[in-house]
Formats: sequence, structure tokens, C-alpha cells
Amino acid sequence: MLKACLNGGRGRDAHPAVPVSPAELAVDAARCAALGVAAVHVHPRDASGVESLRPEVIADALTAIRAARPGLPVGVSTGAWIEPAPAARVAAVRSWSVLPDFASVNAHEAGAEAVAVALHERGVLVEVGLWTLDAVEAYRSWRVPVGRILVECMAQEVPVAVADAGRILAALPASTRMPAAPPSSTGVPAGSPSAARSPQDAVAPPVLLHAEGPATWAVLAEAVSRGLHTRIGLEDTLLLPDGRPAPGNAALVTAALAAGAR
Repeated sequence: MLKACLNGGRGRDAHPAVPVSPAELAVDAARCAALGVAAVHVHPRDASGVESLRPEVIADALTAIRAARPGLPVGVSTGAWIEPAPAARVAAVRSWSVLPDFASVNAHEAGAEAVAVALHERGVLVEVGLWTLDAVEAYRSWRVPVGRILVECMAQEVPVAVADAGRILAALPASTRMPAAPPSSTGVPAGSPSAARSPQDAVAPPVLLHAEGPATWAVLAEAVSRGLHTRIGLEDTLLLPDGRPAPGNAALVTAALAAGAR
């Protein structure tokens, strides 16, 4: 799967084509979907351009995107920089009147599992963001099911980011690094113990590998070579693979597809 990450925390000061308003997000999402992306990830903004988890802000962005491209899965961030208090993030999720298809939760953030539980209870697919080996360890103790693992390489140096990708992938629970066993007639994977265990040991959620900044394209190539999901967009980079400034999200998606991302 190739996902488009349309804006992140960037504003127009970073790039004139960063979509901010619901209408702009909708236009960009539809354009990227037409090129072949399977989903979009957005950071909705309030009227002043600030990231927000308030229900009306989330609803406006999701409604606009879905009107422009019906059926396109749309996800949002629940990052602690948007709302630092864990209880407030949980309350925000519980207040949403329009639900995203998925939402990312960074395992290293305070209260992350509680936010994931709130999302799961509302039927929103949870994406767990893993930035470090410590985050992998924190994730191992989660009792809430996860629908996708995001291995997110934040190092700015390309060799470091690629090495981090390898280390984090190797540290994932074993079930995420091998095909899931086929279910038996009882619904339990063949050869699996039936005793209660962490959902992270019992299921094999797909892995999406990506980076931000200068390492974006090298890590995308690593994802392609490993057959993993990946993502691209102005949240992660402002540059095309050859170092030229990208005109916008559509150009980045076109370049990622040319690099083998699917």
C-alpha cells in the first residue's frame, strides 16, 4: 500500500502547496487517489491553521475528503504535540462526531495505549507509530489490537535512518515479521497456543515503513525492497528523489510510484 501524507505539521511557510483547509485537503486527496494511492493521512487544522483534535475540525476535514473521493480511507494523527494531556486526547477521540478510518498513535508518548483503546472502542483502526527500540518495547505490552504498524525513521542522516529501519523491524514481535499461520477450524491459527496472550503476539498487522526529511527516499526504497507498505507526501519531504523541490503532493506520489511503491 502507498499512502499519501498530505500536510503533517507543515504550513505555507514551508511550502506554498501544503494543503491546510478542508477544501485544500480534499482536492489534494482526490488528486493523489487518482494517481493510485490507497489511503491518505492528514493533520486537520482549525480556522487559524493550528492542528486540532476538536470534533468539528476532524469532521470538516473528513467530510470534505470523502465528498471529493468517496471510499478513500482517511486517517488522522493523535500526536501529543496536538494535545499534550493524555486524558484530553482520549476525550477528544470520544467526542468525534465523524470518525476517521484509521488514526496513528505514537507508542512512546504518555498515555498512548489509552488513546489506542479509545480509538479501538469507537471502531477506528489503530496505527501504532514506532520511532525507537524503546517504543517497540512499550508496544509489546499493549493489550489493544493494532491494525497497522508504522516504523518511522526520524534520523536525518540517511545511513542512520536506514540502519534504524533494520533494527526496529528486527525488534518487532515475531508475528509481524512472518506470514500469519492459516486459521484452523476453530479460528485459532494452526500450531498456535490457545492460551491468552498479547494481541501483538497473536496477530500480524501489516508494517508501513517510512522516514522524514533527507532520508525519505532512501527509506522508501528500503520499504519497496522489503515488500512493505510505505508513504509519501509533503509531511515527509519537500524534495523529489533528484533533490529538486516538489511542486506538490501529486508530484511526490508520482515519483514514489516510479520508484516501485505500491
